[in-house]
Amino acid sequence: MAGKYNHQKTEKKWQKIWENKGVYKNYGRPKKFYILDMFPYPSGEGLHVGHPRGYIATDVIARYKMMRGFSVLHPIGWDAFGLPAENYAIKNKIHPKIAVDKNIATYKKQLKAIGLTYDWDREINTTDPNYYRWTQWMFLKMFEKGLAYESFEPINWCPSCKTGLANEDLEEGRCERCGSEIEKKPMRQWMLKMTAYADKLLDDLNLPVGELDWPKSIIEQQKNWIGKSEGAIIKFKIQNSGGQAKFEIPVFTTRVDTIFGCTYLVVAPENEIISKIIPSTGGQISNRKEVEKYIQESKNKSDLQRTDLAKEKTGVELKGIRAINPFNSEEISIFAADYVLGHYGTGAVMAVPAHDERDWEFAQKYNLPIKESVLGGDVSKNAFTQDGILTNSGQFSGMASEKAREEMIKWLKKNKFGDKKINYKLRDWVFSRQRYWGEPIPIIHCEKCGIVPVLEKDLPIKLPEVKLYKPTGTGESPLANIEEWVNTKCPKCGGPAKRETNTMPQWAGSSWYYLAYLMLGNQKYTLNKKEFKKWLPVDLYVGGVEHATRHLLYARFWHKFLYDIGIVPIKEPFKKLINQGLILGEDNRKMSKRWKNTVNPDDIIEIYGADVLRLYEMFMGPFNAEIAWSMNGIKGMKRFLDRVHKLISKIIFHSLKKGRGQIKNKKLEILSHKTIKKVTEDIENFQFNTAISSLMILLNEMEKNESRLSIANCQLLVKLLSPFAPHLTEELYQQFTKNSKSKKFKSIFQELWPKYDKNLIIEEEFELIIQINGKMRDKILISKGISQKEAEKTILSREKIKNLVADKKIKKVIFVPDRLINIVL
Repeated sequence: MAGKYNHQKTEKKWQKIWENKGVYKNYGRPKKFYILDMFPYPSGEGLHVGHPRGYIATDVIARYKMMRGFSVLHPIGWDAFGLPAENYAIKNKIHPKIAVDKNIATYKKQLKAIGLTYDWDREINTTDPNYYRWTQWMFLKMFEKGLAYESFEPINWCPSCKTGLANEDLEEGRCERCGSEIEKKPMRQWMLKMTAYADKLLDDLNLPVGELDWPKSIIEQQKNWIGKSEGAIIKFKIQNSGGQAKFEIPVFTTRVDTIFGCTYLVVAPENEIISKIIPSTGGQISNRKEVEKYIQESKNKSDLQRTDLAKEKTGVELKGIRAINPFNSEEISIFAADYVLGHYGTGAVMAVPAHDERDWEFAQKYNLPIKESVLGGDVSKNAFTQDGILTNSGQFSGMASEKAREEMIKWLKKNKFGDKKINYKLRDWVFSRQRYWGEPIPIIHCEKCGIVPVLEKDLPIKLPEVKLYKPTGTGESPLANIEEWVNTKCPKCGGPAKRETNTMPQWAGSSWYYLAYLMLGNQKYTLNKKEFKKWLPVDLYVGGVEHATRHLLYARFWHKFLYDIGIVPIKEPFKKLINQGLILGEDNRKMSKRWKNTVNPDDIIEIYGADVLRLYEMFMGPFNAEIAWSMNGIKGMKRFLDRVHKLISKIIFHSLKKGRGQIKNKKLEILSHKTIKKVTEDIENFQFNTAISSLMILLNEMEKNESRLSIANCQLLVKLLSPFAPHLTEELYQQFTKNSKSKKFKSIFQELWPKYDKNLIIEEEFELIIQINGKMRDKILISKGISQKEAEKTILSREKIKNLVADKKIKKVIFVPDRLINIVL
């Protein structure tokens, strides 16, 4: 009979055998499944137990899919360029390359110890010149199409990281990486014209579930970030006190129906119209110094400070000039106010205090007129912001807001005062960084030829090795000081020229890395459209919710460009997206060295084993929930696996010694098939914790019936447990088969997943019809006699139903026992 289970010896043994035998590389099967983790930044000293949660989940799915007969591609790599790796290197006084190589070695060792199904032959690294050759190539293709361009606009500047940042790199107006408050700084930058893809990025979020199956919350975050607004451009003429109308201010609004309630205009302090007006009014602006002082003060405020809804609004009137409302020819005041941003819309807004809360507060402070133009509220007390029936609006009075907007836009166009306009919150991507550790931008600057792209045959432009790599803070990358690298020849005229010294952001290499796994062979990368067609899209993508408006947005933009130039065969890169929840420390705070509450997975694996770690992380709560770590939970999972090993080993021993055939046990047989069904459905729905619970219930019943257990009973439990605890189950499976006549090695993960017999569970289950507002939306096999409360709980946990009822109020639930449930919204 088998002795005590030695997890250290067994886990290392099977990890080595699986890799040597190529168990995970069965790519010839007709059905494919491409499963992907958001690859890690090797920027720290290693993983804590919160990091592997997603990796373990994808591994469970990968092993399960293998046993369902799929060719499963499950690769891994390293997102090693950018600020995280460079800041770590600076802090630890080590070169970024040395730091990255060291950290990758640590990460790799840790991930291998967990026993993950990664195909290490496909391992990628964004800092490999063979890899970033293609990042540079794709940049050049964007440059060819006019999507990559040089800009000198004010950008987000982090004074601590000493680099420019994209809007997506900010959190509440601060640098996401270091928390410093952002400044606006005019600077030479490379930009990617992501706004050219705004409509495609938005429209394809509405693709059917078969093409895009994402959490509703992530879809909404992307939609809000793109921020499509349909409205109108209205041109307000400006006249000075002498009656001259030399300039006009274009204003974008989504509420043209309120135009008759417009009592003043507001322009952003940085709006170029101010710099044109001040010297052109013949001294008519009587408070010029006051205006210039206000403009200067506003430059020191971040966008967040300026648009904070809670802060008191400030502004200064441009005295001596007036704007003319084109609809009624009324003269209205013009203010410069920092709550309007120069880079959004036209940098100017029409203020309608009766129907906009921000304008109402401003009008109250500066004693400005409040004119009602839409019926529905008491505008002397607060703004009425909803649609309604127009009043005091000339020929449009009596119209509903929606109809009035249509007619007013027609009037604007006819009288050449404006037209219909679509606006976006999305900005072009600030793509260059004034740092060292990034992909060189493949551009040459020639005094004679101007901006010249590097020739494709000269790629990759390798990042030079340097001793001094700290950011300069001058707006130039440290690369600018390396004359032998900077000075080069113009590819066009052959004359003296200089290389671009800004580098790409950390998001560049991660915007297409899922393709790199399909391009890699013998450490080289080739555009393999055959592999793209075979494997794309990624069937399941798992990672953190924090990437909703950065990595996912950038990767979708990058992919759509590659689709347009015929490189990839489908519109969207990631079919199904799942986000994992954080694992907190035992003190219920986010794991951090600061709080001294991190737990090293190496320690858990050493003492308890990788299978215990894997099982506990999947069992500790719903996968997308925030859960606190518990060492008691780890110990409980260790006891569970010890019981499995003890029971199965005992049955194998007695079976080999005496022989044990199929023993009829109706109750256990029914429970076994219910467990197959439960575990199968729960794995498919990422409900790992309840899948493991059902395995615990099955083990309890098997222990009660130990004397009547068959080898088949035990093999079933081992197979169902195998995706979660692969090392122990492989060891037990090989014990089942060691008397087999076949000498060829066969892993448990080359076995078929168990199927349940409907006839054994049909007597206790029925098909519950799930309706929403009387229309059937889903159906599910469920236990007969289930209560309404339990039925509601079960169906509302299903991803499909959650998405359909999200953000909606449930008025009532109609329940017909053993037949249907109808949710009325």
